[in-house]
Amino acid sequence: MLNNWVVMPTCLPLVLRRCRTCASEHFRADGKFRVNANHKLLDVWLLVLCTSCGETARLTVLERMNVRAVPPELLDRMHDNDPELAAELLQDPVVRRRNRIALDWDNAWRLDTAGSDYLDRDAIDVSVRFAARIPVRPVRLIAEGCGLSRAEVERLIAEGKLVSAVRLSGKLSGDFTFTLKR
Repeated sequence: MLNNWVVMPTCLPLVLRRCRTCASEHFRADGKFRVNANHKLLDVWLLVLCTSCGETARLTVLERMNVRAVPPELLDRMHDNDPELAAELLQDPVVRRRNRIALDWDNAWRLDTAGSDYLDRDAIDVSVRFAARIPVRPVRLIAEGCGLSRAEVERLIAEGKLVSAVRLSGKLSGDFTFTLKR
C-alpha cells in the first residue's frame, strides 16, 4: 500500500538579499505590489521588508510592459495584493534571477503524513509530493515522517533497507518515492 506525504508551505519564504541600510540579508514578503503606469507602459514591483530595520525594497516583476500585453486577471491580482500571486512570483526562476535573490525556506513548510499507523509494518512504500518547489533534504523528510533520527536514516540507506529511484543525499524539490524495509 502506497502512503502519500505532502510537503506544504506554511508561509512565504524569506528573501535573501542584502539590505542597503543595515546590511541584513533577510527580507520578508507580505504580498504587497506596487503598480506604476507611465502612459501605456507598466512597471510592477513586489515589495519586501527588511527583517532588521523595516526598509522597503522592490523586486521587479514587470518592467516597461505595454498595458495591453498584461492579462487583465493578472493585473487585478496585483492591484488586490494577492499573496498567492506573490508566492508564485517568488518561486519563478526568471524573477529570482532578474532580482538576484534566493529564498530561505527554513520554518516555512510542514510535512503532512496523514497519520503514522503504518510505521510498524515490515515494509512501507511512500510517495512524497511537493506542493511548492521547496528544497529539502530527503533524509530530513524521512526522519521527520518516520520518527527516526537522521543518523538512523543514513544507516538504513547504507544498509540498503531504504531505497529510492532518486539520490537521497543533497536537496530535492521534486516529487519522489521510497521504500523502507525493517
